[in-house]
Amino acid sequence: MTGILEGLRVIDCGSFIAAPIAASVMGDFGANVIKIEPPGMGDAYRHVTRNPGMPMSDKNYTWLLDNRNKRGIALDLASPEGQEVLHRLIRDTDVFITNQPLAARRKLGIDYERLSALNDRLVYASFTGYGETGSEANKPGFDLTAYWARSGLMDQVVPNAGATPARALSGIGDHPSGVSLFAAIMLALYQRGKTGRGAHVGSSLIANGMWANGVWTQAALCGATFQPRPPREHSFNALSCYYRCRDGGWLLLALVNEDKHFPILAKCVGHEKLVTDPRFADRALRSKNSRDLIAALDAAFATRDSGDWQALFKENGLVFEAVATMDQVANDKQAIDTDVLIPFDWDTLMTVNSPFFVTGSRKVTPRKPPALGEHSDQILREAGYDDAAIAQLREKKAIA
Repeated sequence: MTGILEGLRVIDCGSFIAAPIAASVMGDFGANVIKIEPPGMGDAYRHVTRNPGMPMSDKNYTWLLDNRNKRGIALDLASPEGQEVLHRLIRDTDVFITNQPLAARRKLGIDYERLSALNDRLVYASFTGYGETGSEANKPGFDLTAYWARSGLMDQVVPNAGATPARALSGIGDHPSGVSLFAAIMLALYQRGKTGRGAHVGSSLIANGMWANGVWTQAALCGATFQPRPPREHSFNALSCYYRCRDGGWLLLALVNEDKHFPILAKCVGHEKLVTDPRFADRALRSKNSRDLIAALDAAFATRDSGDWQALFKENGLVFEAVATMDQVANDKQAIDTDVLIPFDWDTLMTVNSPFFVTGSRKVTPRKPPALGEHSDQILREAGYDDAAIAQLREKKAIA
């Protein structure tokens, strides 16, 4: 059994997360992925774990996650010799992925017009912050800015109106955006199977951010009036709220079928009288008097530990989830049982699997990401360069 994408050659000429992630997913399904980095420091993403505030580890966890299953070549695309190497590689490449700035692409000889002229079957996958047209096409952007802030997500997930805007975590927009780019690539490959010709496909952080915030964005497009988010204790719905348990853990309720589940919840927390309380007699009254109901449930949840409540709620069929800490996430048995978390092929160290599966097709067991320029000579030999030519490229500092 082979990976679905085995036999496809993919060049990852991107940096950081969103574009390279699309190549990583293709590598998960067996594609031959070559990552191009500039000599010297390489992709700046190699060094992000050193930034203040990042989790401290002796492992380069961001690089392990987002560049597994790739081979690496250190290639100076600013040099004519480096561009010649890339152009030779492109002739036998199926997919080229980049998120380099639009102006830089022309300078480096990696723009769509140049590369598609060398290979009319090439799928050219372009990722940008703000799209490729319009007055802001050349504006630089990261997921924190173009995805999180620009889309309204940063403003809408604050704990209550007037609170300081919520700062996102690293990669929170890049990872889903990279999957969008992967989807566009697969559509282009499907089209190529019909027409024999490649295509230029793309996605952007602003597009993915607004898609992620689609419900609220569509409401704004419809001229809706938005209600300021109240503090948790004044939430509009006590049955879709989160509560602190005796041990300090939080549980989130999501009791959409209120008529069925409210009596069960009241029995579980030992306050069946809540069901007959006239303040909570129906959905409308529970919403009107949500502060009182939240206060009653706050007092109840504080009497037992999170694990006790989870076992009781699970037994009674209530919809809930623990608000997990990162230590709990890393040891999630269900995630391990379902291959959401899987081991690398060289250690017991686990990583996060790409988020979909195809019955009957295996994924590649995750391999180490490349050291800078680790496979330069190997890749060049496959492209037809002999040892003398490789030595000359190295002498001219076109490769490292």
